[in-house]
Amino acid sequence: MNAYTRRGLLAASAAVATAAQAPIALAKAALPTVTPQPDATTLADRIRRKEISPLEAVTDAIARAEAAQPKLNFIVTSLFDQALDQAKAGNIVGPFAGVPFLIKDLNDYKGAPTRNGSRAFLDAPVAKASEPHVEAFTRAGLVVMGKSAAPEQGYLPTTEPVAFGPTRNPWNLGHSSGGSSGGAAAAVAAGIVPVAHASDGGGSIRIPASNCGLFGLKPSRGRMIGAEKQTHAYDLGVAHVVSRSVRDSAGVFASTEYSGEGAQYKPVGLVTGPSKRRLRIGVLLDTAGGLKPDAEVQTGLEATVKLLTSLGHRVTPTKWPLDGAVFTQDFLTLWATDAAKQVQIVTATRGAKAVPDMLEPFTIGLAEMVSKLPASAIGESIARLEASVPVYDAWFKSFDLILTPVLAKPAVELGYVAPTVPFAELSARVTHYVGYTPVHNVAGAAAMSVPLHWTSDGIPVGMHFAGRAGDERKLFELAFELEQAQPWAQRKPPVWFGG
Repeated sequence: MNAYTRRGLLAASAAVATAAQAPIALAKAALPTVTPQPDATTLADRIRRKEISPLEAVTDAIARAEAAQPKLNFIVTSLFDQALDQAKAGNIVGPFAGVPFLIKDLNDYKGAPTRNGSRAFLDAPVAKASEPHVEAFTRAGLVVMGKSAAPEQGYLPTTEPVAFGPTRNPWNLGHSSGGSSGGAAAAVAAGIVPVAHASDGGGSIRIPASNCGLFGLKPSRGRMIGAEKQTHAYDLGVAHVVSRSVRDSAGVFASTEYSGEGAQYKPVGLVTGPSKRRLRIGVLLDTAGGLKPDAEVQTGLEATVKLLTSLGHRVTPTKWPLDGAVFTQDFLTLWATDAAKQVQIVTATRGAKAVPDMLEPFTIGLAEMVSKLPASAIGESIARLEASVPVYDAWFKSFDLILTPVLAKPAVELGYVAPTVPFAELSARVTHYVGYTPVHNVAGAAAMSVPLHWTSDGIPVGMHFAGRAGDERKLFELAFELEQAQPWAQRKPPVWFGG
């Protein structure tokens, strides 16, 4: 889920094409033999050593994308020609020079349309400039070969937009890859690219990482390039990546964190391994709303506690420091204000009758919900959310990190939280399903999903670790330790294109 990073709807768009219900077709090309795919760090090193050229790396990734798209529907805009031209030029620089990459389709990349997973943007013009954090990725040498799929405006924890059809999870094609960075996660999990852009306004890095067996770290508010001026609880969205290895995430982080004048935090730099420091970790099972997770999720949490204890960390029970029911309603109110803006703009530019054809039922339902609230409700919700930040920070007087599940359920079946489910039922499902992650967006805290459990039928279940704002080093160091103690990179999903 990743709202509050969207631009307004296009003021003058023409009639929108019929929503696609099948995977977006990619340009047909003769597919070369695909070599096994290493992580981004290894691939970049091979390119530096001239064992493989950027052109070969990008060509291989395009071949994987062509083969995978009919099964996964992970990409909405292919930029293959541009990527090949960039790779051929031979002048790519940066720590990840030549590594193929995807940009999420909620963010502007120069020369490509930004469709925001919405029928209202199907005819969007190409962006004239890239957003600052997107430019940071390209300065690191990453070669953008396409825009990855996302739900409408990033509102839902699944990638099943009416405009483009569902993105499928490579661990089980009938299940959700998560949202809102679902296309990115499916692509990385299936071995198409080693790392991909993701963003997080309520769990949108961590949720798809959990669903797809990946590592996903949500940076602190104001930490990354392009977000350095964010300071308020309503500044929810942050950008980073999903990856299979911790070192890829750490490397991209070091290349894209803001360290210039006015930086809110001391730069983390490149974290390369675990710390010897033993941590005080608080653990809780229930969601912020007081609901229990599924049995498989509880099993994963219990196993993670045992693993942490065996490594010498001190794990003790804790409780949420906030009134979960009030927080959940306030967060939903804040979320809904963005949807209300979308409805207002469509109404103003195309007329009220166009709204159902341009926007999804869930978006419309959010807008209707907020329209029925008293005039003071939005301001009161924001004030309570702002007041929750120091309460969250005080939690860490007793703990270094907090452990919870990422989600209340393993990756759900497609359709369970789709935008066409009746609004009241869908809202109840979503608030239970994502009852752990939004707290950390409001707090501006660093948090991560680590792939430490798989269900009996082979679905990944991520475990969630959170600190305070600025605690990325602590999280990366623990992630390296967990990766060494219980490796996951050798696990490949049934739908795999990495060779």
